[in-house]
Amino acid sequence: MCGIVGYVGDHRAADFLLEALRRLEYRGYDSAGIAAVDLNSHIHIVKTAGRIDSLADRLANEMPVGTTGIGHTRWATHGPATQINAHPHPGPHGEIVVVHNGVIENYAALKNRLQQKGYQFKSDTDTEVIAFMLEDGFKQLSIPPGKAPSDEALVGLVQKVLAKLQGTYGVGILFRCRPDLVIAARLGSPLVIGVSEDAHFLASDASPLVGYTDKIVYLTDHQVALIKADSLQIAHRDLGEITHNVEKLEIASGDVELGDFEHYMLKEIFEQPQSIENAMRGRLNLDNATAVFGGLNLTPQELRGVDRILLTACGTSWHAAMVGEYLIEEMARIPVEVEYASELRYRNPPVPRRTLVFGITQSGETADTLAALREMKRKGHPTLAICNVVGSSIAQEADGGIYLHAGPEIGVASTKAYTSQLVVMAMLGLYFGRLNHLSFDQGYRIIRAMQALPDAVRKALTTQDQARKIAEKYQTSNNFLYLGRYFNFPTALEGALKLKEISYIHAEGYPAAELKHGPIALVDENTPSVFIMPQGVVYDKVMSNLQEIKARGGPVIAIASEDDHEIDNYADDVIRIPTVEEFLQPIVSVIPLQFIAYHIALLRGCDVDKPRNLAKSVTVE
Repeated sequence: MCGIVGYVGDHRAADFLLEALRRLEYRGYDSAGIAAVDLNSHIHIVKTAGRIDSLADRLANEMPVGTTGIGHTRWATHGPATQINAHPHPGPHGEIVVVHNGVIENYAALKNRLQQKGYQFKSDTDTEVIAFMLEDGFKQLSIPPGKAPSDEALVGLVQKVLAKLQGTYGVGILFRCRPDLVIAARLGSPLVIGVSEDAHFLASDASPLVGYTDKIVYLTDHQVALIKADSLQIAHRDLGEITHNVEKLEIASGDVELGDFEHYMLKEIFEQPQSIENAMRGRLNLDNATAVFGGLNLTPQELRGVDRILLTACGTSWHAAMVGEYLIEEMARIPVEVEYASELRYRNPPVPRRTLVFGITQSGETADTLAALREMKRKGHPTLAICNVVGSSIAQEADGGIYLHAGPEIGVASTKAYTSQLVVMAMLGLYFGRLNHLSFDQGYRIIRAMQALPDAVRKALTTQDQARKIAEKYQTSNNFLYLGRYFNFPTALEGALKLKEISYIHAEGYPAAELKHGPIALVDENTPSVFIMPQGVVYDKVMSNLQEIKARGGPVIAIASEDDHEIDNYADDVIRIPTVEEFLQPIVSVIPLQFIAYHIALLRGCDVDKPRNLAKSVTVE
């Protein structure tokens, strides 16, 4: 959730830190701050509650001049969003300054011990405890007068303090006596380091580093990095100093810039034809009529022995998992179970031995999904990840996986990552189907349908004007119902979630047939019902459900096939989408729902890219 940045180099650190924090706004935050240490060993801390614009206003009058610094955007967990609780946090005498992501579960006990020593805390945060512990340990180092502590002494101090912490952390640490370095460490909270000839950069993910370097190092759990302008050393808790791998940063500057779009969400909606093509590229094999995945790390023989598949995820990714359940069971005839990761991590369900577990996550850092995957892995089940971020925690910990290749998704409300997940689900259905009972001809036809999908999505993007008009008509409504069946029941859930996330309107998604089992009591003239009903095997059934709404005076918005000539007789408003195979309908039908949510949010004056209380990467429970 929170964002960390850092810089060690020859230029003013604050310039990079402020720009980098802006690129991390999508992670969600309610306060921000930076700290820089200059060559005279003076640490200057500037922090504010609220948006980064407030921080920028303060920095205009008091810009730190140091060339070594750290910065942070906070999403409140311990204590409200105030300037005092904002990061960075200094130790009691300002010798050490810390920024931290994650949650320290035993912070209260640690804080009590420090208070017994006479320390007085200023904030409500668990992070301040880390700063105080470091400074308390710093006093006990045997440092000759007038000498600065060695690299080894500082790394040892950090490792000793981290060993006492229970929970998760990603930390960046400044030392007043060592203006030449930043120390970083992680356990369950992501950190990456950018490498260049005359500087090194620290960040929670790679997006702030674009344009500054094309070389990157991913920290893993229990690693501590000693970062200087001209060098990088990494030590592991158990292995000592290790050799790190420098990888190429694949993100281009255009991927993290708005270009001609007003918002990232709108930009990412329009990027979906390309992101879908990227998800499929190199993975559809017409010669064998199947899908090809390079990172599963399991042989076809091992995969053919799978009796059951468990998909676990949260939020939008959970909706993708539900579509995956329908697709895999339909194509491969393998039983599929979908579990909320937040529930699976604490439940003890009977999972059959030959069960393959997929963790589905956009960021690869979702705390609940990571914990659920670890639990399944501990019980001996093979675990695979479906995610969008190379080097993420889940990508590192799973036995194998599939990258979405959707590119950076900055808007908090997922759009292109979701449809890329659906494409991967379809390819998995094809893959397992061909391992089991699907014929060559069936597989061939599935591939041909998928190859035509990007053009269908491009056509669906032309529905924006219709969606805008519908948004203008219903922008004052305070309740919406979203209804679909079969493959499009999860689409109803996703459409309702999008509206809730960015417009703050109450919306619920249901299987259309469930209306008469309770939700129909909500229907009135002020509650629009959105029916996702492209033509298919359940079309007549959904039409019957629609007429139940109309009979009770409820306004109806229909997402219908382009050649549906009957729907105009019943729906108040119709958005027509291209005709595709039923198993691909969720990908096409969600496009107008994304537009409706976007334009209603705009009309209601909401912050589309940074909705209140939400974060893109949910790294705490």
